Amino acid sequence: MKLLTYRYGGVERIGALRGDEVIDLSAVAASMLDLIDGGPELLAAAQQIVATAEGGVALAAVELRAPIPRPRKNIICLGMNYAAHAIESLRAKGLPEKLPEYPVFFSKMPTAVNHPNAPVSLMADVSAQRDWEVELAVIIGRRGRNIPASAALDYVFGYTIMNDVSARDLQTRHQQFFYSKSLDGSAPLGPWIVTADEIPEPHALGIRLRLNGELVQNSVTGDMIFDIPTCIATFSRGVTLEPGDIIATGTPSGVGMGMTPQRWLKVGDVMEAEIDGIGVLKNVVSE
Repeated sequence: MKLLTYRYGGVERIGALRGDEVIDLSAVAASMLDLIDGGPELLAAAQQIVATAEGGVALAAVELRAPIPRPRKNIICLGMNYAAHAIESLRAKGLPEKLPEYPVFFSKMPTAVNHPNAPVSLMADVSAQRDWEVELAVIIGRRGRNIPASAALDYVFGYTIMNDVSARDLQTRHQQFFYSKSLDGSAPLGPWIVTADEIPEPHALGIRLRLNGELVQNSVTGDMIFDIPTCIATFSRGVTLEPGDIIATGTPSGVGMGMTPQRWLKVGDVMEAEIDGIGVLKNVVSE
């Protein structure tokens, strides 16, 4: 299923996409986090509603929200998890071109979450080097710690798209990722969550980003240095993952920082982050 959070008639609710219609799932859960918390039984109830509903609301008539508008915790992120992007990042910083030996983790604040089709504020008074990063985001569906890689995908509820909008000058100035990645609205998420059963091989998906129609990032998720099971197994060593946790798995090459000359976002730019099997997450840069 494609599960989404949307606003219709002034009310925010959850639903499922069936063709070009949204089927209301308010009868089974008040929010996406509640649905995820409910486990397989609640998901089965949602599937039954989708299968039997006589009709829904046209997708074009609703306002899409981030599937999880307010995560309970920080978004867990992977840095330099595609080889070509790791090299372009290190080269841009004048550092030795050496791939990481272990997954590089950082996080983004819950207040960074933004919505499909919503503006992303440039915040020119805060940063002069805003950048784009399309990423496959994993939604955790089960509580677990010390999860073995062999069982890691069993803990995945589904997948969505995140655009990890970054402030490169802040990243350099403060010598870490957390602040530079956490500016308000810098984590567009969506347009929906595709349940794990519909993406049996998450490492075989085309992943790309278009800037004003120009293809600037174009890769496949199989090019990750550390695959999803490795990331889950590594982070869960001594750390409990819970339903609704979000893990963004890194971005491929083609970001503005790695270009010659470097290229930064400007007001009016249109970003379209796309992953096969999921959809397109579109956002426009505003003042």
